[in-house]
Amino acid sequence: MRKLSLTIIFYFFYLFSSFAQMNSSDTSGYKQRKLKIEEVNFVSGYYLQNGSNSAVTGGIGTEKLSDFANTLDVVLLKTDKHNRQFTWAAEFGIDNYTSASSDNIDPTTVSGPSSHDTRTYFSAGWSEKDAKNNKFGITGAFSTEFDYKSIGLGANYSRTSADNNREFALSVQSYFDRWTVIYPVELRPPGGAFSGHSGDYQPRNSYSASLSWSQVVNKRLQLAVLMDVVSQMGLLATDYQRVFFNDNSVRIEVLPASRYKLPMGIRANYFIDDRFIVRSYYRYYMDDWGVRAHTASLELPVKLNAFLSISPFYRFNQQSAAKYFAAYGLHATTDMFYTSDFDLSAFHSSFFGTGVRFSPEKGVLKIKNWSSLEIRYGHYIRSTGLHSDILTFYAFFK
Repeated sequence: MRKLSLTIIFYFFYLFSSFAQMNSSDTSGYKQRKLKIEEVNFVSGYYLQNGSNSAVTGGIGTEKLSDFANTLDVVLLKTDKHNRQFTWAAEFGIDNYTSASSDNIDPTTVSGPSSHDTRTYFSAGWSEKDAKNNKFGITGAFSTEFDYKSIGLGANYSRTSADNNREFALSVQSYFDRWTVIYPVELRPPGGAFSGHSGDYQPRNSYSASLSWSQVVNKRLQLAVLMDVVSQMGLLATDYQRVFFNDNSVRIEVLPASRYKLPMGIRANYFIDDRFIVRSYYRYYMDDWGVRAHTASLELPVKLNAFLSISPFYRFNQQSAAKYFAAYGLHATTDMFYTSDFDLSAFHSSFFGTGVRFSPEKGVLKIKNWSSLEIRYGHYIRSTGLHSDILTFYAFFK
């Protein structure tokens, strides 16, 4: 399903940004510098999944999906005479996907609009860091595809200690989404493919606040504690997902119009020596829909020589079912809320693979500014039978 693919792709890209050092760069050596390109990053990934629990067809049927995603981001930097560091960042992404399950919204058509689409998104941000290691920034984002548009706004603040060994960070974000309401073909009212309670579109707004505290314990150990508070309101159900009941009737998915989430985590990096690092992470998740989840991951980067390293990783996740979930044909007609989306079921999953990073002294292919190249492969398996593969290419220019 589309949202699962984006979750895994996001997590895979997140592995690239696992902090190798949490301490900020020393600001005491600032010199006034004109605006310049600080870094350019390019990420390209191909994702392929399959399974037999499509929510579009009530928890049964194909979940086959492919996604080809590309992201380019550019960071500009300037330092003034007061040792203030200004950063401008912009990111542009485009990905193309095909979805056999989405095509079953109307199985009478062949490769309808919902079976394949292109998603484009853009974000831009600005931040200022003063000589006392206070940093403030703002961001904006826009995303669009076949059945939704999204606008995002955010702000962030962080403060680093004078010795660069501790950092507190706070960020807040808001996303304002507009969904096109699409019903399964047999459940559409006469006269149209699109229908909603207040027109053809429904809103969904998301608000989140993220807190983190990082600490360099000693030369080998670094810790970080993280917590998010998330609130969602609006259309949280997916109207083209069917639900089959124990009397053989069928309806569209119905879920509450609000959801509150609280993920909390801790990250620990241990530097064994110049060649070996242990990166670990644990997260506990809870929400008011009844989902409880535990996630643990481990990554073991190994530096083979001065320019080549490998990073095997493993992530395990276990979650309980939402109180509104039941499989195909098990919901009672008296239920107020109902879904057969297996993303909200009880399951456990594993995600594992490895990355290879190449960072020669003279640059990749002897291109001076191409500082590193990384390729990662990951395989995902879930106890419900869903499985997927993702291959990602990462290029860093500085």
